[in-house]
Amino acid sequence: MTLATGSCQPRQAGLEYVRQRPDLSVLVIGAGINGAGTFRDLALQGVDVLLVDKGDFCSGASAASSRMIHGGLRYLEYGEFRLVREALRERNLLLQNAPHYVHPLPTTIPIRYWFSGSISCIKRFFGLGGDRPADRGAVLIKLGLMFYDLVTGKSRQMPRHRFTSRKKSLQRRPSLPTDILCTATYYDAWVSQPERLCFEVIADGEASCDRAKALNYIAVQGASGANVTLRDDVSGAILKVRPRVVINATGAWIDFTNRTLSHATTLIGGTKGAHLVVDSAPLLKAFDGEMIYFENADGRTAVALPWLGKALIGTTDIRIDDPELARCEEGEVEYILEAIARVFPAIKIERRQILSHFSGVRPLPRSNATTTGQISRNHHCVETEPRNGINFPVLSLVGGKWTTFRAFSEQVTDNVLARLKIKRRAATTHLAIGGGKDYPRNPEDRAQWLLSAARIATTNNNRIETLLERYGTTAEAVARFISSAPDSHLQNHQDYTRREIEYLVQHENVVRLDDLVLRRTPLALLGELTEPLLDELAAIAAPLLGWDSDQTRTELDRTRVILRERFGIILPNGKNSRTTHVTN
Repeated sequence: MTLATGSCQPRQAGLEYVRQRPDLSVLVIGAGINGAGTFRDLALQGVDVLLVDKGDFCSGASAASSRMIHGGLRYLEYGEFRLVREALRERNLLLQNAPHYVHPLPTTIPIRYWFSGSISCIKRFFGLGGDRPADRGAVLIKLGLMFYDLVTGKSRQMPRHRFTSRKKSLQRRPSLPTDILCTATYYDAWVSQPERLCFEVIADGEASCDRAKALNYIAVQGASGANVTLRDDVSGAILKVRPRVVINATGAWIDFTNRTLSHATTLIGGTKGAHLVVDSAPLLKAFDGEMIYFENADGRTAVALPWLGKALIGTTDIRIDDPELARCEEGEVEYILEAIARVFPAIKIERRQILSHFSGVRPLPRSNATTTGQISRNHHCVETEPRNGINFPVLSLVGGKWTTFRAFSEQVTDNVLARLKIKRRAATTHLAIGGGKDYPRNPEDRAQWLLSAARIATTNNNRIETLLERYGTTAEAVARFISSAPDSHLQNHQDYTRREIEYLVQHENVVRLDDLVLRRTPLALLGELTEPLLDELAAIAAPLLGWDSDQTRTELDRTRVILRERFGIILPNGKNSRTTHVTN
């Protein structure tokens, strides 16, 4: 059944713009964080650029991350010093530019040995062996953390690392194994809502240039000569555009996309990473506000951290050929549960406590490495010049990670600007993102901002503070919208209101129901979604998006399937019930 386009005005306006102006300088395919960052950077230079994605914005690997913004401590043993330096610099910039979603994260490593792993590390550092890592000992970890502190140098925004004795570590976290030698604590960062941050990067790009347009649910159908054929998944309409440069930012789908563009490539050797979202008060207490960074029995590093009041645990690292097949399998659930039991043996996690799971494919370069951990997390751009009847170059963005998206986007943008013979006119280095602009950074400024915003938007202080937590300083615009008409709390979720949901649907390119419950809000992943709430949200969205009763049922059924098959969620019937986890 074809879905009506309804009154989703921003998307309709974007489609109409593309129909009338098919000639454009740059087409960016893929609206994950690398595609979004490149789109924003190009838009800031005044380039006419179109960003498309066959799904929603940030619906692939960029939404399936460990929520970490980090330098990559373990990359040091593979000699990737440049990557770590870049990542640490970009981590600090994200703390400055997106303070509403990116926050400091103290990270603690339980350590069992003094010298373990030293020989294996030396072999890996010099590329002499592919044996799996052993438990990293205190000496190796100390050296790595000293490098961390050294690199941040004058730009340091967080405390230096520290080591804590076994006795004090167990006093603070009695659930840790009693055989630990000590713990080490250092600082990285985490992103609370990566999907929203990615959307804001895109929205900033559109706002900076009236010739920059971003469209979700637009698939690439093929290419010939100067033309790229696109299909609107909502209406079924076919669009043709004529770009001078195409950027393939489709991540794990890069080779598939290149084949659609008449280029055969074998650039990607992706690995699947799965995570569990768990409701466990004892586990959160054991975290004590920090991330726990540890090693599983097979030498793979794992992480467990507090995330929006729940525990997030991951990750796996499994080679996969087709990213469409990426799901968190039963074996991965067991693996993750065994991993957390190794670091917190006294805490039992039951299946009913798993609220959701998610899985994404890292767009790593194809590699013959013995272990997946040896594959570089660095990024590079592969340039394919016009050939095979295609008149435009294709730049494929291989690798990369959330932390370094801005630097990668800058490098790709500079490449494109040189091709277009355009000079850079704006930098993104210190550019605030979305609701990070003018974000209050201390209690006094926060109190003043809340008072001013509540007065302007005629909203009470408690409500505006909730909105500030969710949207940063964009909260003022949200509050203005909310207060411009009668509002009420949702019947099935008292922390959201009807007008707030209407704002998201009307202003944030919501096309499908799962956009709303998985990416514009974290309701589904946090286990807060129920059947009555899903029905209520669909009833709010339907008139705004032009759905009739049949289309609304189709969206409800589609969303239930996605939640069950991709996120392991079956929705409970009662509004006070818990979302239940489905094993595969």
